[in-house]
Amino acid sequence: MLDVVTPGSLNAIPVEMEYSIDHTWDSLPVNHDPVRIRFSPGEGGLKMEVEAPFFNDPPAPPGPPGPFPGLWDYEVVESFFLNSLNEKYLEVEVCPHGQHLILLLSGKHNAFEQALPLSFNATVYGDRWRGEALLPWRYFPPGVDKMNSYAIHGSGGSRVYEALYPIPREDLVPGQGPDFHRLEYFQPFTLQSIMGNEWVQPESDLWEGKKN
Repeated sequence: MLDVVTPGSLNAIPVEMEYSIDHTWDSLPVNHDPVRIRFSPGEGGLKMEVEAPFFNDPPAPPGPPGPFPGLWDYEVVESFFLNSLNEKYLEVEVCPHGQHLILLLSGKHNAFEQALPLSFNATVYGDRWRGEALLPWRYFPPGVDKMNSYAIHGSGGSRVYEALYPIPREDLVPGQGPDFHRLEYFQPFTLQSIMGNEWVQPESDLWEGKKN
């Protein structure tokens, strides 16, 4: 679900966009207050804010706040930003204990950069947590036109995978499991929808000349 928080006239000025993750990866409704993600203009990048239930399951990753490979095995919220024409995309993972993971991918599942630095802070308060990250423009592939976001919590057989844009029930096949890299289910999204139609994305040394 999408809410435009501060719209401008014909999107001539920056806006904030808020999404709520209301379904599991296979299109069943979640049984808790949904994870909410807000995107807005930041200084030198896109600000990503997370407001979510705190399950504390699994326990915190065994390391200090900062980049953490394999963060997807813990309690985590993720956003993917895709150029659907060439399958280049940015994957952002953040967790309530302060760890994060950035991956740049060229082709499905094909990461060529990971564990890049990120300005991110997280705070747990009772049974909820809040996080804020600044995603530098240079991390985004040129021509982002689609997006999806996810949330994961729980351990073992009770692990729960949630998606902003889930796989429709009619597309499921027996034995299928969650795969957050099903790019065909991502939905339209542009950075200009937040920054304004006249905004031009800065060039990125990380993506320059990158081929699949």
